[in-house]
Amino acid sequence: MMSPRESYTVEVAGLTRHFPLFEVAPGVRIAIFNMLGDTFVVKAAAAALAEKLKETRADVLVTAEAKSIPLIYEMSALMGMPYVVLRKAYKSYMGDAIKAETRSITTGKPQTLYLDEKDCAFVDGKDVILVDDVVSTGSTLQAMQEVIGNANGRVSQVASVFTEGDADWSHVVTLGNLPVFVS
Repeated sequence: MMSPRESYTVEVAGLTRHFPLFEVAPGVRIAIFNMLGDTFVVKAAAAALAEKLKETRADVLVTAEAKSIPLIYEMSALMGMPYVVLRKAYKSYMGDAIKAETRSITTGKPQTLYLDEKDCAFVDGKDVILVDDVVSTGSTLQAMQEVIGNANGRVSQVASVFTEGDADWSHVVTLGNLPVFVS
């Protein structure tokens, strides 16, 4: 029988959760926030972020797949604006997609984000709020900003449920910060 995994206790929009700790590099552990399947956290976090963003000029919400999809769906419904998901794999039906590369802390490998040709109209000339579950290194955020800029959109704000680590994330609308555990 496996021993229980160490966890980090967090409050997410008034709800208490225990995030398991995983090593992402030698001697570096992070608390893994995965809201997929946690409807209560998704709804509470979406409502809290929507409230914080209510004065932000925006036409569309944009996120990268996959863990933030339920969050952005709920925010879209609450804020009354469309959302676009940047995909991590190209499919032929995406046409002349716009792309940018990223390296997420949780995957540790290069990934490419794609904006579907049909979704370019949602972004072209529009004010965009970028939404993510966790902003950690900023790599995914940077790739999302590159895609939006190449699609002639303007990033008006960045929002995430959590930021992570000691970087200056003062430009991100967030519900909290997660520590990085270094041994």
